[in-house]
Amino acid sequence: MKTIFHDALQPIRFCLGFLVVASSLTKGQPADWTIDPEHFSIAFEAQHIGFQSQLGFFLEGSGSFRYDPQTKALSSGRVEIQADSIFTNHEDRDDHLTSRDFLSTRRNPIIAFDATRFTPASDADNRGTLTGNLSMLGETHPVELAVVINKQARYPFGHRQETLGISAQTTILRSRWGMDYGVANDMVGDEVVLRFEFEAIRQ
Repeated sequence: MKTIFHDALQPIRFCLGFLVVASSLTKGQPADWTIDPEHFSIAFEAQHIGFQSQLGFFLEGSGSFRYDPQTKALSSGRVEIQADSIFTNHEDRDDHLTSRDFLSTRRNPIIAFDATRFTPASDADNRGTLTGNLSMLGETHPVELAVVINKQARYPFGHRQETLGISAQTTILRSRWGMDYGVANDMVGDEVVLRFEFEAIRQ
């Protein structure tokens, strides 16, 4: 009797086990990702007296985030930029940008972005909106970035783990963070386009 009962339970146990495994696969597993500093570009663009868009970079930045590629759920993320690493290919202009007129880097050495949520686009598998808070000059305000997930795969060479390639962009009004030099007389545009290109390595 015990043998018959035991044999009868085997299919049920198998089905339950299969459902547990299937459920865990459906939910996915969040992973920690670290931005590769060798493949991290932080660019910006702002109008100069209406004549041209001045381009520049921040040369030093770091970041990490917790993300599940299967469910596209982001649970946390932070990017830090060294404010005094600004570069526009003109030394005097770079000095001005680090001064109190703009970034005031002595008092505010770090520009930080703390991610709170990623919302996938309904019409594209590789696009979405990243929501978070940008801290600069002692002020913190929410921003949204348009994100494109370019590629997710194991790196084709070296000993690197699985890699995620991402492009992100947003436009802010710098005066919202108290950086209003040159805004009133249209010398320097209030709108600043921020663009991020990076590769993140799964930990």
